[in-house]
Amino acid sequence: MTDLPVLHPFVRLLARPLPLTPLEWGVAASLTRVFARHTGMFDRLGENAFKRYGIEPTDLPFAFILTPDPAGPRIEAVRSLKGHDVAARIAGPFLVLLDMVRGRLDGDALFFSRDIVVEGDMEAVVALRNALDAEAVDIVVETAHAFGPASGLVTHGADLAERFARTFLVAGGDRQATPPRESTP
Repeated sequence: MTDLPVLHPFVRLLARPLPLTPLEWGVAASLTRVFARHTGMFDRLGENAFKRYGIEPTDLPFAFILTPDPAGPRIEAVRSLKGHDVAARIAGPFLVLLDMVRGRLDGDALFFSRDIVVEGDMEAVVALRNALDAEAVDIVVETAHAFGPASGLVTHGADLAERFARTFLVAGGDRQATPPRESTP
């Protein structure tokens, strides 16, 4: 395993009592926008678009169940994936998963270095990864686009929040790996 950022256990403790519904609404709004803007993802996913994917940030007290269904993509926030029927589970530290979804880190490299865990239907996971890669989806930028002219400000704010988390909320002083800075168009 490589030395990648893991949120301090205190963050997990603080987040435990928070309600999941607002988180679910926010993530659902972002994903609905992503799927609406990148309809080619459904072609790449094929039959895998109807499968349920468990996404589990291992350093936070919740997980997500994603169903990309072209008729209506869904995401559900849950306390744990235990007891939920998912075709595949993708698990790893939150900031690592974020870097992967933003295209900063290679999912294959993370899998082979054991920085993330992938279980279940590997074909479905590869299809999802290929669909995201082919469309060059950056969830933060996509979410910011919903704010129209203020999208640059929203992206900047999200980047500042991420830097804050990497600087002050990561366990261990030497585990504050900061992803490469991206230029915004």
